[in-house]
Amino acid sequence: MGERIDKPWGFEDILEVNDHYVVKRLMMKQGARCSFQYHENKTETIYVLSGTLRLHVQDEDSDLVAVIEMREGDHYTITPGIAHRMEGGTDCLYLESSTTELDDVVRLEDDYGRE
Repeated sequence: MGERIDKPWGFEDILEVNDHYVVKRLMMKQGARCSFQYHENKTETIYVLSGTLRLHVQDEDSDLVAVIEMREGDHYTITPGIAHRMEGGTDCLYLESSTTELDDVVRLEDDYGRE
């Protein structure tokens, strides 16, 4: 397995990085959430392995934010410019497959004081 990065909300394991795509396995603790953010270029697909994940995603045409309850086997693709955040409904394991822009994160709001 690749590199594990501890996060305030859980951890991420980087499974594969190459010239074409990135694959990560993430664990989101129950009640924890990542920053509300968007990507300028990165596209990512989330696939839930176990547990319940709440995906907060901004509507493309408004400032409204929908909450999507995701369970094992559910997936969702987030395109550039769409603000979003993940929250653990329970302890949750999920995969993130994305394009290669690892540092393409614009944080709009963060529970942990990160910029």
